[in-house]
Amino acid sequence: MKRIKAKKVQPKVSIIIGSRNDYSTIVEAEKILKELKIKFDTRVVSAHRTPKRMYEWAENAHLRGYKCIIAAAGGSASLPSVSAAISELPTIGVPIETKKLFGIDSILSMASCPKGAPLATMPIGKVGAVNAALLAAEIISTFDDKIRFNLSKWKRKQTKSVKIKPK
Repeated sequence: MKRIKAKKVQPKVSIIIGSRNDYSTIVEAEKILKELKIKFDTRVVSAHRTPKRMYEWAENAHLRGYKCIIAAAGGSASLPSVSAAISELPTIGVPIETKKLFGIDSILSMASCPKGAPLATMPIGKVGAVNAALLAAEIISTFDDKIRFNLSKWKRKQTKSVKIKPK
């Protein structure tokens, strides 16, 4: 008798961060993806300290079944830019707040991607992480009705949470 293996559900979003220090920001994206029931995985892939790992990951992400990449980095913020240049998937950059320049360096680096390497650049820090997860959900919702429904429900809930009167 032949054994049938259960198929493992492949994450739809690849979250890559430049260092473990970036995790405290990107955890906000994970919370949104969990709420919307979108599978993801998070790993450290540094453009400067692990360039071969980074290149291999970005080049082959589409073969692993991912639909988009969220890449967070601070300072020179090369990870999102290089990922956008190498990968065939949409890349969403999250600038990490830095001590000296408060993340301005990170966002300017991402916003300076050259022609041919499109990178959706979010706001600095945790707000950017939340928006990155929502943009990833919007991308996936273009072909996944379940995610479209979950995202629509999330947006309705957000709208209802805003009070009409200030008091």
